[in-house]
Amino acid sequence: MNDLRRTLATIYNIALLTIRETQRRRILWIALLMGALFLLIFGLGFHFIMVDFEAEFSAREPAESFDALVANFLMLAGLFVINFLSIAIAALLSAGSISGEVESHTVETMVTKPLRRWEVVLGKWVGFAVILTLYLLLLAGGVLLIAYLRSGKALDNLPAGLGLMVLSTLTMLSLSILGGTRLSTLANGALAFMLYATAFVGGWVEQIGALLRNETAVDIGIASSLIMPADVLWKKALILFQPSVRGSMDVPAPFVAFSQPNENVVIYGALYALVFLLAALWVFSRRDL
Repeated sequence: MNDLRRTLATIYNIALLTIRETQRRRILWIALLMGALFLLIFGLGFHFIMVDFEAEFSAREPAESFDALVANFLMLAGLFVINFLSIAIAALLSAGSISGEVESHTVETMVTKPLRRWEVVLGKWVGFAVILTLYLLLLAGGVLLIAYLRSGKALDNLPAGLGLMVLSTLTMLSLSILGGTRLSTLANGALAFMLYATAFVGGWVEQIGALLRNETAVDIGIASSLIMPADVLWKKALILFQPSVRGSMDVPAPFVAFSQPNENVVIYGALYALVFLLAALWVFSRRDL
């Protein structure tokens, strides 16, 4: 019991130090400032676009349906950007968290007894996970609040959809943490972004294949989602956000899913993040420093 308490206290302290380190290096403050700027631009854009559409369609009978379509499109566009930014920040924050300290020999002073290596890695993962989760929810909440106050519209299944966006970000975090235990900072960042780009393009191939009923293209997209499930988790969230327009040509991709992601994709995404994290703990514990 005492050993468990010590381990939990160590992980908590490392997580706290990781959060403070992002503050000290001003990464967190820059991300928050850019997030606030994004919300300002989104709010202004949302307002003036809605003004134009309300003036254009106010005299037509289905005006409310047009307003809802436009509001949904803008909310999904905002969430799409936030999802991408969160994944990018996950890679940028964590790419050098392990490798950078190994290269500078800082980690050698940290992993002395009784501090164990896996505790350092897990503490850093927890710290980054807290930052990324709060950042994503803060920006997503801002987008949804702006849209609701201006139009009175809201998306469906918000808790589940936002949870999938958080999980999407955590898959990138675990991948980048694992890469940092063996690769240099530059190589790790390049690998993480290339895998995400591959999955993103594969997701487009799958959607086009589903639209054209091309089984080969759909299979290619599914295979790419197994390599990096962040994009397919976004598409699963997308279906939850707008179940009534799934597969509709009225809403352009990447804001509509023509193929339904398998229900097991959520389980796969969670296992992906967990397995890669456990692999990072194991690899770094056995690495020669």
